[in-house]
Parts: sequence; C-alpha cells; structure tokens
Amino acid sequence: MTQTIPGLAGQSSTAALLDALRSPSQRPLEFWLLGQPLIGPGYHVTEVKAVSIEAMDCGGKAASWRETVIQLMDGSAQEAEAGFMTTRKFLAIYDRVTRRIPVRDEAEVRFEYGNAASPALQYHVSHVDEQAGRTIVHLRTPGVQCKAGDSCGQPAAEAQAEGCAPASGCCTPQAPISLQ
Repeated sequence: MTQTIPGLAGQSSTAALLDALRSPSQRPLEFWLLGQPLIGPGYHVTEVKAVSIEAMDCGGKAASWRETVIQLMDGSAQEAEAGFMTTRKFLAIYDRVTRRIPVRDEAEVRFEYGNAASPALQYHVSHVDEQAGRTIVHLRTPGVQCKAGDSCGQPAAEAQAEGCAPASGCCTPQAPISLQ
C-alpha cells in the first residue's frame, strides 16, 4: 500500500528512485537543484535513515507515514578529483544498509545535504534523467503548507480564514492512518 504524506503531492517513492538508478548501473550520479549541480564530485553517502513520522495537523487530524532520508556530504578536494560516485556504488551502499535496517519501498525518498555555506535541508526528488552518460537526480526545495486545509478540500487561504481549528467545522480529529 502506498501512503502519501498529507499535504504533499508529486512525491517520489524509494522504489521509484531505485528503479531509475538500477539501469544503466555504471554512470556518474549527480544531484541537481533548480537546473544546477547542488553537490560536486567526491561526495559521500553518510547515512540512510528509515524514518517513521507521527504527526497532527492544526485541524487535529493525526497521520503517520514513513520516509527514507539519504544524507549526502561534500568530499575532500582529493576525493573530488576522482569524480562523481557511480550509480552502482550508490546502490551498493543503499543495499548494504537495507540488509541491516528495514526501508519501505513506498516511503517518500528525500536527500539531506548542507555544507559550511548553507544549512542542511531535506530535498524532495522531482525526477531522474539520463544526460550525456550520467544520471541526474533533480531535487526540489522543501516547503510547508496547511495540511488541514488540504484534508477538508479548501484552499489553504480559505482554511486559514476559517481558523483551521477543530471547532471550525473544517477539520475534525480522526484516528491516525497507519502504514503497517
């Protein structure tokens, strides 16, 4: 069962990303944001997190979902000379992790990256494509929105105008949605 994260559309599942990376498997793997490289060659995959989230929106509706967060870190100047990690190496790291911890295929996948010049953020995957012998994972910036407004079918501005509170009639508390 695929569980969507309340308030977010156009998310990429962990399985969809892995399927896109598995063929062809020996290409340089790059991560881009807004049409430009986000992280340079020599980067590391420092952590793969299987995250379970339990949340309640401002309308009192509880939800739970899972995410896969893959943390990236800049490498040294010497490591950058070796070029970008290949899709094969990335998949080998991921596969090694999943032999030890359970990661759900249907979970939304995000990439976490930051450096000395910018804070760490978790980026959503917008799409993956092949260009000139390399694989590019296109990322988009995170955002926030009124999930209670989404759940009651009103635009966020209208939901906020109504107070988006349990007593407003817009949203009523409900039991959590479980992924189990």
